[in-house]
Amino acid sequence: MTRTITRSYDTYEIAAAVVENLEASGISDSSISVIGKDERVKESNAAEGAGIGAGVGGTAGLLAGLGILAIPGIGPVVAAGWLAAAAAGAVAGAAAGGLVGSLTSAGVDEDEANYHAETVRRGGTVVSVKAPDEHAATVEAIMDNATPIDRDTRLASYREEGWTSFDENAAPYNRPASPNGRAQFPVD
Repeated sequence: MTRTITRSYDTYEIAAAVVENLEASGISDSSISVIGKDERVKESNAAEGAGIGAGVGGTAGLLAGLGILAIPGIGPVVAAGWLAAAAAGAVAGAAAGGLVGSLTSAGVDEDEANYHAETVRRGGTVVSVKAPDEHAATVEAIMDNATPIDRDTRLASYREEGWTSFDENAAPYNRPASPNGRAQFPVD
């Protein structure tokens, strides 16, 4: 049997390292997906963004095939893998759900899918893996070793702001800047 294992990370760089470690452990590119924000493509045109992997640190494997996808409620993201293809299909076909629908179709609980979509909306990056049972422990260890966002703490922070679920009709999120001009992430 296959499980979908999904984690969110505060930065694309952390998520990219997770993808590279998954590939190095023998997990197939076709089983891994990544969707997230990367400042280097913030102003890019999604229609022109196919194959930008080398420009955002994708040296080999899945990351070499990164493209840009515009997701309603999120805006432009870097994306590769089965989840990116599903989200692109949902967006292109005007199917309900976009990223949330793509995650739930892959077996992710709806509340968790809303959390991951909101995390991407707020600047994070999601890595999702379709893992056979015999590889699930390895996948989870690699993903958890990279210190993913603590879901419960981050959800509490979102809810303190009045958030209830991902809204694909919302404007893309603009993270407040810190005094040094960089985007702030809540401390987990």
